[in-house]
Parts: sequence; C-alpha cells; structure tokens
Amino acid sequence: MASNKLTVSDLDFDSIKTNLKTFLQSQSEFQDYNFEGSGFSILLDLLAYNTHYLGFNANMLANEMYLDSADIRKNIVSLAKMLGYTPTSAKAPTASINILVNNASGSSLTMNKGTVFSSTVDGTSYQFVTNAFHTITPSSGVYTFSSIPVYEGTLTTFKYTVNTSDPDQRFIIPSSNADTTTLTVQVQNSSGDTTSSTYTRSTTYTSLDSTSKVYFLQEVEQGKFEVYFGDGVIGQALSDGNIVILEYIVTNKDEANGASTFALSGSIETFSNVSITTVSSAQGGAEPQTKESIRYNAPLQYARQDRAVTTGDYETLVQEIYPNALSVSAWGGEDDETPVYGVVKIAIKAASGSTLTDTTKLSIVNQLKKYNIASVRPEIIDPETTSILLTSNVKYNARTTTKTSDTLQSEIITALTNYNSNTLQKFDSIFRYSKIVELIDDVDTSILSNITTLKIRKTFTPTINSSTRYDVYFRNSLYNPHSGHKADVGGILSSTGFKITGDTTNIYFLDDDGIGNIRRYYLVGAVRTYINNSQGTINYSTGQLTINSLSVSTVENIRGSASTTIELTVQPNSNDVVPVRDQILEIDTANSSITVQADTFVGGSATAGVGYTTTSSY
Repeated sequence: MASNKLTVSDLDFDSIKTNLKTFLQSQSEFQDYNFEGSGFSILLDLLAYNTHYLGFNANMLANEMYLDSADIRKNIVSLAKMLGYTPTSAKAPTASINILVNNASGSSLTMNKGTVFSSTVDGTSYQFVTNAFHTITPSSGVYTFSSIPVYEGTLTTFKYTVNTSDPDQRFIIPSSNADTTTLTVQVQNSSGDTTSSTYTRSTTYTSLDSTSKVYFLQEVEQGKFEVYFGDGVIGQALSDGNIVILEYIVTNKDEANGASTFALSGSIETFSNVSITTVSSAQGGAEPQTKESIRYNAPLQYARQDRAVTTGDYETLVQEIYPNALSVSAWGGEDDETPVYGVVKIAIKAASGSTLTDTTKLSIVNQLKKYNIASVRPEIIDPETTSILLTSNVKYNARTTTKTSDTLQSEIITALTNYNSNTLQKFDSIFRYSKIVELIDDVDTSILSNITTLKIRKTFTPTINSSTRYDVYFRNSLYNPHSGHKADVGGILSSTGFKITGDTTNIYFLDDDGIGNIRRYYLVGAVRTYINNSQGTINYSTGQLTINSLSVSTVENIRGSASTTIELTVQPNSNDVVPVRDQILEIDTANSSITVQADTFVGGSATAGVGYTTTSSY
C-alpha cells in the first residue's frame, strides 16, 4: 500500500514536487491522473515553489539567530553587540614625519589640526592630515616638529542639533570609510553659547555615573557608525539645543600604505618653506572588520572580560587595536630560550607593509596597558622568517600534454607562491610536506611524480668589527643520524661568505662537524681550510646555533646582490617544519630548484625502462 503521508524534511524544489506528486498518486481520486500532461503540473510547480520559499526563509531565519551561522552583516553585528563587541571601522594609514620650518620666527610656532600633506603611491596622489594641534619653541633658532603622526584622508566635521522631542533622532557618522579611532566628540551648549565639552568613548559601564561625559559607539546599517550618549543614569544625558560635533578622518583605507615621501600643502602659520624627513612610512590602513573576523573575535572578547590575562587575550586585543594585523602570536617571556619574566611578547605579521614602525608599536603597547594586570609589560617584536628551500625533481608524461617543461615549471612555482600567500606566512601555519608533494602533482594531469627535498634557512645581521656572540634559533630538530655525519663534506650546515677583522684576503664560511661543533673555514680552490674548529655549537635536538666571538668586517654579496646579513642553511630532521612563537615560514621560490623532465619510461617501447634514472630522496 502506497504511503499517504508527505515527507516534510525535503526542502529543495524537485524533491517537494516529487513528494506532492507521490502523495496525490496515492489517493484514489488521482490514481489514473496524468500529472505531467495536464495543467495540474503548473499548480504543483506553484505549490512546490511556495513550499521551497517558505522552507528557505525559515532556514535563513534560524541561521541568522546565531553568531556562528549568521551571514547577513547587520545580524552578525547585532549578535556581537549582545556580547559587548563593537566591530572595528576602516583604518587610515599613519606615517610619522619630522618637519623643519625654514626661515621661521617668533617665540613659538603652531601647526594647526588638519594641516595637509601630500604623498604618492604607485602613481596615485593621496592626502595626509594632522589630527591634533602641535606647538613648538625654537631650539638654537631651529623650528622642528618631531615625530608628527599624519593620517591619510580628509578631516571631516559633522554637526547635529539635539532635539529631545524626537525619539528617533540618531547621531550617525555619514561615511562608511570613517576611521573611528580618529573620532573626537564635542558637545556645544547651544548655538548661542559656544562653550563646549569633550566627550570620551566608553566601552564599560561599571565606573560611570550621571555626570560622566562619555559616548558609546556602535555599527549600524550600511557599515556606518552611530554615536550615542548616556541616559542621565549611566553617562550624562544631552539637553535640548545641544550641538553634537563629530570630527573624524575619512580614509581610502589600505590604498596609501607604504607612502614614504611627503610634501606640505599650504603653510604652517605663514611659513611654507619646510624640509620634511620621514620617520616611518605609512602603514596600518585597513578595511572595516570582516564578518568572519567579527564572528571569531566577539566571543573571545566576551571571554576575556576587558582584561588581558592569557596570551589568547593579548592576541585578540591586538587584532582589535590594529586591524592591519594578518596574524598575531603572543607568549610569556619566560618561555623564550633566554627567559625574561614579567613580559608578554607579541609578534605581529601585518597584512600590508613590512615590519611595524616604532611609532605603531608604541601606540599598540599604550592601548594594551589599560588591560594589563599586575606588573606584566607587553613588548611588540618583529616576526622572524624561516625560509624553506625546495629541491624538486618532477617527472611528466610528454605524450598527454602540449605543455613544455618550462611551462610546467612556471605553473609549479605559481602554485607554490599561492600556497605561500594562502597557507603559510602566518604564525600558526605548519609546513606539511605531504601537502607540497600533492600540490606539485596536482598542478597538471601530465605530472606523474615528484621527488622533493628541503632545507631551511635563517639570517643574522653581524655587528661590524665587533667580537660578538650570535644565537640563531631554528626551533626544529636537525638531521644528525649518527655522530660525525658528513663531517668530511661540511655536515648539514652551510653559510654565505664574510670577512673577519684583520684578514682582508680570505672569505670565510661556516659548517659543522656532525658532533655539535661549528667550524670556520676558507677555500683554497675547492679545498676547505679550517681556521677554527670550535667557532660555536649546533644543537641538533633543539635547532639552536651559537656562534662565539665572531668579528665580521664585511659581508659578501649574496647571489650577486649586496647584503648586510649572513645566511645559515641547515637540513631539518623532519620534512614537516613547525613555526614556534615569533616564527613565520615561507617557501623561498626564487631560490628553490624545480626541475621538470619528461618521463622516458612511458615511451612504450620494450627498452623504455633501460637507463631510466631516479632521484634520491636523501
């Protein structure tokens, strides 16, 4: 007997229509009815579409009720607000400059808020402005503004007149590209009374009373932000006729990151002849916080309750304070190879730009201080890059593709470059060997196999003409299968060249003896002449290299280019490489060796395998 029940769990159109048709066919009135060849089919379509839409809307409604499944931004923002979280706005690139005012006079000199400077990035001009007044007095007749922060964008002012009889009045910043970190809020008494008070942003409520001059901030529709005030119990309430003055910078977000040369547009007081030097290039410009980032960070902020205790708290806070952070790693200073107590170290990988400037680091540290507990001191450090050098011998079937070996090589390098950008170059991204082997094989269907080996490399910058100890941390175990491994050919360590103080003739290099000693040598032809068999130590278990009392006079060119660093290359014990603390891994595609050859075995003849060569994995 056919079922006379509808299956209500099917929500796609075809399943719903089939379900309805099956149900009707089970009824005696429609057993001989031709549903496909009649107008009744259109009615079934309508019923199926209606049911599908209702099911879709119900499903969407359910999804949008929860932070981890919501997709519409305004719903994500609203759910995050319930956790006390406010998304970050667009962020203006910030640079630091020194300004020498030539031919100036007077007892003091004031540079107005909103003073305009111009810069160019990739052929496009951008405007930078000051966000505060700066006053200086001359030193020995020289007028210099030192380390002045300038922000990319336009300084904008917007005013509202308070109307307490309008319950729907809102104070919205009209631009979705406003940088709310530059926002200042003033409340003027009235149009006839220009006395004004500066209100500060508050993110907590516990310390506020009815006289607290604070404002609150929330994201609203279309990515804009709304300023709102207290109700007279928590925070001072506004009065009828008050004028709310919002001043902020509207920015082009990350477009001007990297701006490094600046020119004054206009004058400082009456002086326009200035000399400008850049302390730090523009960085930190960023898009408004993404939906995915809000989803991730809102629960973490709620969990830390406006304080920084764990390293995870610091990582979350830094991403809020500095939206340009692509990846953040925090750890206790006591976990370093040389322990430092009472310090939490934070490494930041910027999404754009290179390492953070001293100005940016100081700004982040100052903002973190209010969340610190006890005497813990945050310290921002630069990431350390560990380069991975690949040697890959790739075989392909020339009979199944029209691509040349050069074309396949280029496509493999492109795939590795994309893997660098999308997977590596973050603090928690492990280099997994099997993924790389698979990645190479999958570049083209004609690729049959690859034998890939790897080495890892770090650099250090010597102090010229100073006998100094250097510690280099690979933080991965190194390959040493037995005592004295490859001692006769230099072990697993190699270096680029350098000269030492007092010897202007010989170019020196470093290797190891397989038993834990670093040796220094120079070449006579192809023969190594060892000068110091105990220049330092190499710990194969921890990956720590210590170079003792090395006085470098000059650093040799590396691959034909001038350098200030010495490269150290070693063979890891595992083909999987793990970044620790401030380490970031990246494949050095430019200096990796990718060889692509047609596979002779697939020629099909009886002698195809004769003389077939394979590549060692070791």
